[in-house]
Amino acid sequence: MTYDRLVCANCAGPVTEGRCRVCRANRDRLQQQGPLGGLSPAALLTLLALLVVAAVALVAVQQTAMS
Repeated sequence: MTYDRLVCANCAGPVTEGRCRVCRANRDRLQQQGPLGGLSPAALLTLLALLVVAAVALVAVQQTAMS
């Protein structure tokens, strides 16, 4: 989830507006995490598995092209 949809529990305003110190702190923390920071561990494992499968498929295609 992107932080532009989050609502602050402290002031009930959008976190992106930074109305209170809690909003500003959470906004700064979320921005520092980077693009993959919001992904769950299950999503990261799924992404890793897809990359491994794609790499294996690429190697298999190259091996059949050489033969």
